[in-house]
Amino acid sequence: MENVVGDRVLIAVQAVNISRLSTHPVPTVPGTLIVVAGAGPKDSNGAGKSSFIASITALLGDEQWRFASGAKAVSELLFNAELASGAGARQWASADHGYIVGVFGPPGMDSFAPPPAPPEPVAAPALTLTEAGEEGEQDSGELFEVPDTSGGAITVWLKVNQEAPHLEIRWREGVHLAASPSEAERVARADEIWASLPRSAGKRDVVARDLTKVLYGDRVRCVSFLSTSVRSKVATNLLSQPLNEISPERVFEAIAALTGLDAELEQEREARRDEHAKRVRAAQAADRLAEFEVESKALLGTFDRRDQARVRLAEALRCWRGRQARKLADAAAKDELLAADLGRHRAAGESAAEEIALVKAEIATLREDTLDRQVSQARKELAALQARTTKLDADRAVAENSADELRAAIPALEETRRFADGRDVPAAEAELRQAGLRLNEALKALGVADQEVSSARAALDDAEGGPAAAQLDALSAAGVGATGLLDALDVAEQARDAALPGARLRGWPHEHAVIVDAARLGEAARALADLPGSVLVSAAGVSVVGAFDGVATGREARIKAAGQRLNRAEDAQESAAEVVREAEEAVAEAQRRLEGARAGVRLAELEARLAERRDRLVGLNAAIEELAPKVAEAERQAGALDFRARTRDMEIERLDGRRQRHESERAQAREQEAKVTAEREALRLDALAADWGGTVETAREWIAALPEEERPRAAEEWWRVAERHFDQALRDTFPEEDAEIPEELAFLLSERGGSTAREQATFAAVCGSLASYLRGQEEYEKHQRRQIEAQVVTRQRDLAAAARGAEEAAQSTAVHRAALTAAIKARLTRVAEEFEKLDTSYGGYGATLEFPVPPAPADPEQRWQWRVTPKWRRGEGQGFVPYNRRANTALMDEKAVKLVCAAAIASSGGGHLCLVLDELGRNLGKEHRREAVALFRRIGETYGITVIGALQDDMEPYAIDACGQYVKLRRSSDAMPYNEPPVIVGHDQHAERVRALAAYVDRGQPVSRPVELPV
Repeated sequence: MENVVGDRVLIAVQAVNISRLSTHPVPTVPGTLIVVAGAGPKDSNGAGKSSFIASITALLGDEQWRFASGAKAVSELLFNAELASGAGARQWASADHGYIVGVFGPPGMDSFAPPPAPPEPVAAPALTLTEAGEEGEQDSGELFEVPDTSGGAITVWLKVNQEAPHLEIRWREGVHLAASPSEAERVARADEIWASLPRSAGKRDVVARDLTKVLYGDRVRCVSFLSTSVRSKVATNLLSQPLNEISPERVFEAIAALTGLDAELEQEREARRDEHAKRVRAAQAADRLAEFEVESKALLGTFDRRDQARVRLAEALRCWRGRQARKLADAAAKDELLAADLGRHRAAGESAAEEIALVKAEIATLREDTLDRQVSQARKELAALQARTTKLDADRAVAENSADELRAAIPALEETRRFADGRDVPAAEAELRQAGLRLNEALKALGVADQEVSSARAALDDAEGGPAAAQLDALSAAGVGATGLLDALDVAEQARDAALPGARLRGWPHEHAVIVDAARLGEAARALADLPGSVLVSAAGVSVVGAFDGVATGREARIKAAGQRLNRAEDAQESAAEVVREAEEAVAEAQRRLEGARAGVRLAELEARLAERRDRLVGLNAAIEELAPKVAEAERQAGALDFRARTRDMEIERLDGRRQRHESERAQAREQEAKVTAEREALRLDALAADWGGTVETAREWIAALPEEERPRAAEEWWRVAERHFDQALRDTFPEEDAEIPEELAFLLSERGGSTAREQATFAAVCGSLASYLRGQEEYEKHQRRQIEAQVVTRQRDLAAAARGAEEAAQSTAVHRAALTAAIKARLTRVAEEFEKLDTSYGGYGATLEFPVPPAPADPEQRWQWRVTPKWRRGEGQGFVPYNRRANTALMDEKAVKLVCAAAIASSGGGHLCLVLDELGRNLGKEHRREAVALFRRIGETYGITVIGALQDDMEPYAIDACGQYVKLRRSSDAMPYNEPPVIVGHDQHAERVRALAAYVDRGQPVSRPVELPV
């Protein structure tokens, strides 16, 4: 449902729990100036004027409240005990909800049935209300009866909540206001009426974001300048200070606030922010790529040096292996003599091995416990539950995204469906076919008309072409042979010099005479029926066809007749073309209706799918809630089993320490084997064989396979070459002096210093440590090489994507800015046109606005600042003068009022508009206030604008005489949290409506406390 209020206008307002306002209904006279004065404890301040007019702007959908964001600021209008009365905060409670009620009636509505008349007669112009009606009267909350509710008044209720949703909207045909003898009873009555009203959106109520669309069909019904106490955003008030003291930038801001351009300018700034962010991301991507290429180049150089180090280390190990082979071969002859002493030391080693076996068996026993299986099973169960929870969450997210996508598609389809005008697809298709048939018929008629124009134009050309040309063509078309009379005559040779007889033959009838066969004379006469004045010559005599419209003699008559025929043909052609254009427009309209009907079918499908997604979300939420306790229990069980497993692992670690001690004992026993005999210690044959990694025979074979130049090398020579290769490999691996060397390798290198023997003793170990380090780094380096290549490709792709995104954002911003520029220029042009109309209509010589298009700011955070310079003529025929030139105060005040009204009219879209102004006339000079306020009234009554202005004490004497309605809010003491009944003076052509409302306001009031409502 959209545009519930329609063309109705606001005729009454009631506030319940809104600021300190009284709950008495306040009538409003549409299409005039309504001034709101105040009488507080000391002056006009504190009577609630700003809250009263702010509640009206909320009721009329003023976008300053940001309804799309929930209109949270409206909740600040609720009654606050601490603000309403300092001491009263301990006696009164702040309201958690309240109501803003508006009665809307059709313009000119005067068919209300008032309640029973009061016992005393009503004297004009004041209506004194002393009684509430007859005893036993049933209080239904109705103001007056409306016989025809379909076209009569409608009451709209806005419920204002402290908590979200901050606004809820309901309505009902007729007039439904809260009526009771006291403030408290009216508050309670308001809750009862709200509960009795039907929900506005089926099972729920319409909320803030849909207020303007549902109530007013997205039409602007209200523009305002409000004070800072009741508005989150403050625009420049053109009436708050002399107009020539306001900069062109602030003039534009004020017009933008009145015409709704603020949101569009904010969207343009957001587009510039997005463009700037994407350009920054593109620059950062380029910097990251360059930085990464520099870093990766240094890293790849390190990897290349380590590859060289691996080659040199392999050569060092080969040389070391040659030394070991040489030493083993030299000591092989003595090795057989040392085997006898090995038995004892082997026995010790075997005993240690037995102990090691016992410890290993005990460790195996601990590890064979079923605890591992229990832990594994518990973890599997926990993982399964967590995976199920994750899947449900993912399914819910997918369902929510799908629902969001469906909801996003609905507005566009609803917008397209409006073109169907209630037609279904078959009806729309049938209309399209009928329109196509009508277009084809029109095109055929146009073709006939075009052919007739061509024929008439050819006839005109023939008439202008020569003697009897038209007659000969007509006879030829009818198939009758003919010859022009002048063409058939030959003058005798001897007569050519005698007075040129041929010249005497020119003109009618000779010029239009044709010679035909006497047998076809009748047929020729019929063929020349459309050429009056034609002469037929035959053996039967001379015959003249038809009659002249005028004097049909000569070439001019034939040209005139052909011209008349051409004019008639062209008129017929133009009529046929107009029919074709109308048929084409009908076809286009039928096509739009067909598209709207198809959009309605698609919308129904989307709504069905959306309902299915919602049911799916309900099921998924229930499954997730059911699974949560099971996951918690599985986590608890898995934690307990993990603790038991850690305790068992600590025991295994202790036994493993015993095993390592026994292994150490076995190693020591083996060392003792080497020390048994001095010869074995001197030869170190076992160590050499272990270092070599093979037998003496394999060592000898290895030496025999060497090249000729290496085969004679001694062990020391092999050692020097190995040491040289190792040093180079170490420098290649760690080129910097402060390079971080692994702890084990650093220890071995520190142990090598001091003597050659120590270097040789640790050589194998240090080579093994370095080789281990290089092996460990090899896979990492290969992976890093692949990662670097992948990263370069990825970063290049990211850079390209970022650059493309920045370019697209720039194009989008440019398109958006161009569209916004056109919209702003159109809106300001409309304001300028209305400014011109108002100025010339009310005593001026013409006014306009100058608004050059400013360049977009480079700073994405800076607002696109436009400048509007009002100009007007100071005399008839003079040029426009800028507003900031010196001028008298009255002229400035007059132009400011006209400019505000022009902006309001431009934003109304042709419908009824309410202009709400706070601190009306605060800046107006004393000598000009009455004229400026009267100008507001005249403009409002002329253009159907209801101007509502709150004013201070010093403006009241000037506004009372000039306004169309006067409302005074009263509160006599700071100890009173609520206002007293308002005083209202109104001028309305529908007196019965005002009297009925007056009686309703006084319903249930005691006789001793009358309320006056002058009319």
